[in-house]
Amino acid sequence: MRPFRVCSLILIVLSIFLLCLPAPSQRNAEYMWPLRPVVRGTRGAVAGGTSMGTDAGMRMFHAGGNAVDAGVAALFAGAVVEYSHFGFGGEAPILIRTKDGHVYSIPGVGTAPKLATLDYFLHRKLSPEEKMNPDADEREGPIPSFGILPALVPGMVDAGLVALERFGTKSFGEIIQPAIELADGAPIDETRSSAIAHSVRYFQKWPTSQHVFMPNGRVPRPGEIFRQPDLARTLRAMAAAEKSALARHKGDRVAGIEAVRDYFYRGEIARKIDAFMRANDGLLRYEDMASFRIEPEEPVHTTYRGYEVYKSGFWSQGPAFLEALNMLEKFDLVGMRYNSADYLHTMVEALKLAYADRDAYYGDPKFSPAPMELLTKEYAAQRDKLIDPHLASAEFRPGEISLRKPMHPSAYAGRINPLSDVLAAHDTTCLNAIDRDGVIFSSTPSGAWLLPVSVIAGDTGIPLTQRGQSFLLIPGHPNVIEPGKRPRVTLSPTLVTRQGQPYMALSTPGGDNQEQSLLQIFLDVVEFGMNPQLAVEAPRFQTRHLVSSFDAHATHPNSLLLDERIPTAVFRELAARGHRVERRPAWQNGAAPTAIRILPETGVIEAGADPYGMRYADAW
Repeated sequence: MRPFRVCSLILIVLSIFLLCLPAPSQRNAEYMWPLRPVVRGTRGAVAGGTSMGTDAGMRMFHAGGNAVDAGVAALFAGAVVEYSHFGFGGEAPILIRTKDGHVYSIPGVGTAPKLATLDYFLHRKLSPEEKMNPDADEREGPIPSFGILPALVPGMVDAGLVALERFGTKSFGEIIQPAIELADGAPIDETRSSAIAHSVRYFQKWPTSQHVFMPNGRVPRPGEIFRQPDLARTLRAMAAAEKSALARHKGDRVAGIEAVRDYFYRGEIARKIDAFMRANDGLLRYEDMASFRIEPEEPVHTTYRGYEVYKSGFWSQGPAFLEALNMLEKFDLVGMRYNSADYLHTMVEALKLAYADRDAYYGDPKFSPAPMELLTKEYAAQRDKLIDPHLASAEFRPGEISLRKPMHPSAYAGRINPLSDVLAAHDTTCLNAIDRDGVIFSSTPSGAWLLPVSVIAGDTGIPLTQRGQSFLLIPGHPNVIEPGKRPRVTLSPTLVTRQGQPYMALSTPGGDNQEQSLLQIFLDVVEFGMNPQLAVEAPRFQTRHLVSSFDAHATHPNSLLLDERIPTAVFRELAARGHRVERRPAWQNGAAPTAIRILPETGVIEAGADPYGMRYADAW
């Protein structure tokens, strides 16, 4: 080969290599090459927990719907096929940015029944079935983490209906059609088959669940068609209620959706749930269902270097993300270098302080005033002084605010019985959608893990949530259980704008890990220039220095889990600073996020989905 040809070949190869390099702002990161390519489109994108749910949302885009139509269709479809994660009896906090730029929070979390009092649970003894659970707390009178007693009013259905009625364009019948088709029959995957297999012993207590999940008396195998005829009948009846109302009200779309709500919360479904509860010593009643109503509310938010970040209110753990972000704003995170010991240590210590405030102050604002002082920049300036750059704190350190004194959840101090990270990542799902008009939908649907302990309410096909376990039994605490109250949940969608313009939606399962995973992904994008796919795949840490939101509300002081891809030198340096560090595989990182952003310069929409968590994204 002639020399000039050799030189030409070298130049071509070098040019291709340079074109493939990350942008300069990305080179600070050590992890750059994703397992999946980022998905891009110009009209709309959906990212969620399964390909079937994502497809339901994309069908709405193809039919001329907006991001809310796509999000609600994917939400209801996901409730059919992600029955290991959530269902129609569960929860779904939602954040929505409208075309005109206003951001709303839809508090899609159910309330405690009137019979669910502090006195009831303090004096309740464990049932024989609970004592069979090897993870159960053996003290008398806890709120159980499984079964029928922690069931709340289903919040997900009303959240989806409110979103559709106020901010969507389609009818309920159009939105629910993909879900009906999936309930009629859909291929079961390995995740769902395995979850059912691990649930067999619980079905002895709940034959309604065995009827749904083992219709032929055995565990369905991957690739088989899994049918849910009871749920399909329920969904068709809801659609029929709308159709009848549309005929009576001359096609009034709002009247049609209201008829669906009435059928579910004040009609046949509510009566069937009431009958099932009474027959099985549950607490939820028709009156609890009939009086339930969700209204959109203002989200909480903060600013970070030209970005506006929105979260759900203090009935969620979302404000902890904002608290940590306010503290981190003063640090040169890029200068520390991505996932260095300095960077990770600073992040972890800020999160410890934010979680301490969460555990001391957060609760349903309808029962105790929201501690808005925690979200001020002035408060953050006092808190970030507590971050020692050389030493990990092992203390529980909530801040002092004027509203009330902090309440240490002392009844649970020292309990080392945390929810496993694998289960925490599979108790919930995530869902995001953005369209070309800048409408954004972000949600974190859940049922407080349905399988292996799902309870189906009679012949409705609807699995009941176990979210009531997130309440505390500490008199006077903002999160103490009370009738009509929402528990402080971990569910935490995220919506981001940039100088008022639409920018990003991100959410993840993972229980207490949600805020820290989302914080890392947000910074991966805005500080280190990653696209959404790179960000959701990048190695993450998880601190467990907090009071668990589940089970016995255990503590795990100074525990820090690191993705196995983080360098050994960083692992050793963090241990030297006092962190109790453990490694874990990338496939068990405790969260499974999705993220979508719209590029202001071009209007191109980019979507990413965590392959380690079996998430899916699509764009058009």
